[in-house]
Amino acid sequence: MRIGIVCPYSISIPGGVQEQVIGLARALRARGHTARVLAPSDGPPPDGWVTPLGNSIPTAANGSVAPIAPDPSAQLRLIRAVRDEGFDVLHLHEPMVPGPCMTACFIKPTPLVATFHAAGNHASYQYLNPALRWLAGRIDVRATVSAEAEALAVTHLGGTYERLFNGIEVDRFTAVEPWPTSAPTIFFLGRHEERKGLDVLLEALPNLPADIRIWIGSDGPDTQRLKLRYAGDPRLEWLGRVTDLEKRRRLRAADVFCAPSTHGESFGVVLLEAMAGSAAIVASDLSGYRLVARPDRDALLVPPRDPDALGEALNRVLADATLRQSLVKAGLERAEEFSMLRLADAYLDLYRRVSTPARQSRGWRSRRHRR
Repeated sequence: MRIGIVCPYSISIPGGVQEQVIGLARALRARGHTARVLAPSDGPPPDGWVTPLGNSIPTAANGSVAPIAPDPSAQLRLIRAVRDEGFDVLHLHEPMVPGPCMTACFIKPTPLVATFHAAGNHASYQYLNPALRWLAGRIDVRATVSAEAEALAVTHLGGTYERLFNGIEVDRFTAVEPWPTSAPTIFFLGRHEERKGLDVLLEALPNLPADIRIWIGSDGPDTQRLKLRYAGDPRLEWLGRVTDLEKRRRLRAADVFCAPSTHGESFGVVLLEAMAGSAAIVASDLSGYRLVARPDRDALLVPPRDPDALGEALNRVLADATLRQSLVKAGLERAEEFSMLRLADAYLDLYRRVSTPARQSRGWRSRRHRR
């Protein structure tokens, strides 16, 4: 099959949806299909099968900043790419985000499968509801990654949904060399904003051992404030943004991966990555994280916004090698259950459902097939 996967967020900026899009494309190509990603890109695209649609515009959304491309030039590039490629199906991720996905819904050049990732509250769903319901009605099959994401979509858009999951490329984590470290190490990786809970981890510092190292990956609006506040603590290493390879290597080396998010997590892909990297997990007890991590089996889960409980759980894992190894072993097994190849097979079933005779009867054909 010829499959176009459309991402509304800049593919050159790290993010959960972007990683799902790239990983799914790799898995589909490994299955022998022609998969191409169409997305904004603020730098060189990560592979030759990515079609860049132009630069993104940072936009506030859901307590974070989304690198989207609602400008006309990006939409024209999408339309041209779709005409040229002659896809059998387009797979839209976060289809109601302004930009290429909404444009694909509007023009509908081929059958559409869409995946809804977001959970929580979205102002655009409330203020643009009639238009979004019309656009959603043009999608042939809708999928969600969790009950939380489905609840948000059903509330504002109606319709029925296939509930799948987010996938993980396990072998890309198990195959890398661990990053060098000489002390018990905790790894935090997430945007430095209230929703990701870095404040909570740092508030737990007085309860943590003096001989540990804490890697703090990424950046965000709270970075400078937190750096200044905790500037005298030698346990902290501020990494800034890390490459995908460095992330995998640090996960392989860390004793504990800490995810102290406060809310708004629809699915714990970052926990799956930590599991595949053989890091024990301490995380907030959020419903989205529970989809991945079973309490006291794959991870220790603690109440959100509770630095004392977080510190106690981190100390338990650091001090108890038996507990740590038990979490790591269960986590590796759990990660295999969410293999990206399994997810690709599930999506192929949806693609085949919508891309049969109707595709051949449509008038919109690619340029390469008009001769």
